[in-house]
Amino acid sequence: MIYSIDLQITAPVRDTELSDRVEDAITNIFPGADVEERHGELLAEVHAVDHFSQLLHEQTILDTARGEFFGNRDGDTFTFDLKKQAAFQGVVNFAVGNPDELGDIHVRVRVEDPTVEEFVDFIAPPTQDGKPITDE
Repeated sequence: MIYSIDLQITAPVRDTELSDRVEDAITNIFPGADVEERHGELLAEVHAVDHFSQLLHEQTILDTARGEFFGNRDGDTFTFDLKKQAAFQGVVNFAVGNPDELGDIHVRVRVEDPTVEEFVDFIAPPTQDGKPITDE
């Protein structure tokens, strides 16, 4: 599948944190992200989510991911937050409820092509009994 998406990622960098470690948290989940530091936060852009999708499959959290994506959808955009510490370890852990003391990684995904539904089905397909449903 060929898709056209823009991911904008923001993460606060607290005084007690090293910006390099926060950058590692972002790039461990989204390798190839173009990261820059601005006014106490890191901003990043990336256009590929293959590694992120692979992590969702490996961690068997496809249903959780779909719930986050569709629950935070607005038109052609959806957002979600990730825990920084887990991301630093290369693990996807969606942040729900109160923000972490160090702040969370905020991800905004704008889908140009295909539709949001088709894109979510591609990166986090629907499951049955915990296994992805395929057309094969």
